[in-house]
Amino acid sequence: VQLQASGGGLVQAGGSLTLSCAASRRTSSNNGMGWFRQAPGKEREFVSSISWRGGSTIYADNVRGRFAISRGNAKVYLQMNSLKPEDTAVYYCAVSRSSYASRDLSSYQYWGKGTLVTVSS
Repeated sequence: VQLQASGGGLVQAGGSLTLSCAASRRTSSNNGMGWFRQAPGKEREFVSSISWRGGSTIYADNVRGRFAISRGNAKVYLQMNSLKPEDTAVYYCAVSRSSYASRDLSSYQYWGKGTLVTVSS
């Protein structure tokens, strides 16, 4: 399974971006999917996850209310609003081993190449 995230870029604080991630095969349609991010010098951290049917979503505390995850047509999206400089990171999408949403990095089996989001103050 190959994953390709896109939609990153440079945005001013308070702005919005939408990330998308496409899977090369429809095996992801029965799996939970998630977004993680890694800022320079920091560990990769959980951002959001969605179950295979989209009925269950999880958000990290520091993005809840600002970010929204959704999925459809073998893609997963991350709508990011009210962006802050601390949201600056490389964002990665991933496919879970199960059909559930999960914040556990180790529960994901496939990872895409990241897309850089830079939020200027």
